[in-house]
Amino acid sequence: MIKKFFGTLLFSFLFFMGQNAFAQNFEQDELVNISVYEKINQSIVAIDGKITEDEYSSGTGCIISTSGLILTSRHVIDGVKDIKIKLYDGTEQKGVVVGTLKGGNDLALIKISTPKPLKPIALGNSTEVKVGQKVLAIGNPFGFNNTLTTGIVSRLDKERNKIQTDAAINPGSSGGPLVNSRAEVIGINQSIYNPDNNKSNIGIGFAVPINEAKEFIRKASNVN
Repeated sequence: MIKKFFGTLLFSFLFFMGQNAFAQNFEQDELVNISVYEKINQSIVAIDGKITEDEYSSGTGCIISTSGLILTSRHVIDGVKDIKIKLYDGTEQKGVVVGTLKGGNDLALIKISTPKPLKPIALGNSTEVKVGQKVLAIGNPFGFNNTLTTGIVSRLDKERNKIQTDAAINPGSSGGPLVNSRAEVIGINQSIYNPDNNKSNIGIGFAVPINEAKEFIRKASNVN
């Protein structure tokens, strides 16, 4: 009995020390980044399609229902034929457009058929967003799938109803989620601003507030 007690005690001590050593390998801010990425990675998709023989479109989307509804930016799928959706595990599905929203908040809803339930991303509340809070963006910039970048909310553009961020957003990231440190989507990455005709990122990006997307989703689908 004594041997069993001390054996259990030793195991508990070693387990605690192992967990503690793991935690000590990373700063608290790094642990947040790791946790968020691991929570949302399976909910992110790459979107590709052909517009003409020489013109292609690519972007990012996030899964918002277990049945295969995907939220993205409308300009990602505008004029695209044969929309291809690549899931985190590399499998591809054909996407069908369910609805689009034109104007300043260009959003689109795509549906895929899948034999197994998908992992949806959590939607947050964009009315709670504050300038200076930590944000993370995940997308497929230049075809580098599931790329994570971090930054802060730089500004709330009330005139255009956009969230401005310095998290790196590049071509291919459009339609991807801007999330908070709780892994909740607060915006859909839409565009970047710079002097070289939006060819690269200089730290001025814009996202559509997720509450705008929620309203669009309610109208375009049966998602509650």
